[in-house]
Amino acid sequence: MTIKSYILVGIAAFGLSGCLASDAERGLAGAAGGAVIAGATGGNAVTGAVIGGAGGYFCRDLNVPGCRNK
Repeated sequence: MTIKSYILVGIAAFGLSGCLASDAERGLAGAAGGAVIAGATGGNAVTGAVIGGAGGYFCRDLNVPGCRNK
C-alpha cells in the first residue's frame, strides 16, 4: 500500500468518524471504514482497520472540527 493510500484511508476514516457520539463509536466506525477502503484500494484490510480505528478514536484529542462527545 502506498503512502497516498494511507493518507486517503486516514482522511476517509476521519470523515466517517466525526458524526458519532463517543470515542468508542467513532473508533469502530473508523475501523470499519478503514478496512473497507483499504480492501477496495488493494491494501491490507487489517492495517486499514487499525489506522481508521485509531483515527476515529483519537480525533477528539486531535481537535478535529465536529469531533466531540455528546
